[in-house]
Amino acid sequence: MTTTLPPVVRLEGIHKGFLGNPVLRGVDLDLHAGEVHALMGENGAGKSTLLKVLAGVHKPDSGTITVGARAMSFSAPHEAQAAGIAIIHQEFTLLEHRTVAENVYLGREPVRRGQVDRRKMVADTRDLLDWLGEDGIDPNAPVTRLSVAQRQVVEIVKALSTDATVLAMDEPTAALADHEVELLYDLVARLRERKIAILYVSHRMREVFDLSQRITVLKDGAFVHCAPTEELTSDQLVRYMVGRPLDGLYPDRATESDLGAVRLSLRNAENSRVRDVSLDVRAGEIVGIAGLQGSGRSAIARAVWGVQPFTSGVMEIDGVPQRIRGPRAAVRKGIAFVTEDRKGEGLALHQSVRDNALLVRRAALRGAKARRHTDLAELLKSVTVVSRGQHQEVRYLSGGNQQKVVLAKWLAVAPKVLIVDEPTRGIDVGAKQTVHQLLRELAKNGVAILMISSELPELIGMSDRILVMHEGAVAGELPAGASEEAVMGLATGHGVSE
Repeated sequence: MTTTLPPVVRLEGIHKGFLGNPVLRGVDLDLHAGEVHALMGENGAGKSTLLKVLAGVHKPDSGTITVGARAMSFSAPHEAQAAGIAIIHQEFTLLEHRTVAENVYLGREPVRRGQVDRRKMVADTRDLLDWLGEDGIDPNAPVTRLSVAQRQVVEIVKALSTDATVLAMDEPTAALADHEVELLYDLVARLRERKIAILYVSHRMREVFDLSQRITVLKDGAFVHCAPTEELTSDQLVRYMVGRPLDGLYPDRATESDLGAVRLSLRNAENSRVRDVSLDVRAGEIVGIAGLQGSGRSAIARAVWGVQPFTSGVMEIDGVPQRIRGPRAAVRKGIAFVTEDRKGEGLALHQSVRDNALLVRRAALRGAKARRHTDLAELLKSVTVVSRGQHQEVRYLSGGNQQKVVLAKWLAVAPKVLIVDEPTRGIDVGAKQTVHQLLRELAKNGVAILMISSELPELIGMSDRILVMHEGAVAGELPAGASEEAVMGLATGHGVSE
């Protein structure tokens, strides 16, 4: 999309550094009314810092910010907010036990005769929801009752209540279920119709190509390229982001000669979330599990892991029946689980890289196994963790490096079976390639891998076979390289196994 209208916001020659280290180096960016402008780059490219400069969190060392025709200098977020700029952060900032209206006007409550005018606050919130076409959210409802997608709507309404004309959205679908992503698409379309300028930060290629009209790429803090979305391909975009063609995003699949005996076997396994599940995963094999949110795909992982154990059926590891009643027992039987919630369940964020990498070994294994020496430096090198050292707290690592630490944590106990749920969620394309290669190398070394992913290209590209879940049961099995249409047909209950 090209436009002759002047931009709503223009950033020119933005430089920003911390402790003498340059983070942004002469970045240019402009945002137009009614346009979605995607900002892309690997983790560490400077995207988050640029958003914080735009939001007034960081003051640039040099460069100019022009809003309309006026040069501005933001020293605090409220100054950017007064200029019509709002940020929708990846992590929600809502107070769960307050109402929607109270969250929207938090700290800016309308006052009448010295008291908060709750009637006006609720009415104004309802007007904003109606303006967005979101009449299904009650302004008087506590946020704790809302779905994740509805909470995102409240964040956007909160921003619009400040008369924002520019919205910067940071990884807006990271916490959304599959069916909620479509709701966000509709919401973005309505914002465009109302001439809101949107800066959209995401690692998800499909979203960027579906939603944006222009794309700007940053690399190592510098502006690399800006072009209309329709003039770019995903391969070109990757090349701009990583500085080279990303050949082999998905490693070669296993051949029959690469596969060993069955490592994990389920026969007619059931619990309250899944029913009559039967599957085999062989040593050296990556079996993908597809399905819509709530279909039971993650429930299988948690049942095998012992969080919500199977109540009937048979589970075997290397041909031996097992009764796994908890994660500690699962670890001792050689089962590892990379959760989809890396920050909430996978890491101790305030602990060091070293402590996280050794967490499972120390907590779950006993005796000689727990005391067995692990060359931690070699282990972290094998998964290509980039950090300032083993004693750096993991919260300061990029998403990709955090995920590699999670993998290192499980490699430290040499698992037979590895379950990975959303293994590349929220990490950049270069880190995704590294994780894909690590998983395939583990499979080559005899690990049986069960992989769950919402990204169909990833699931298809990585899997040697795909099982598709629908309403708690296996709807069918598809071979390597199956089409997205075949997967979605089974996932929605309208297809048949190829």
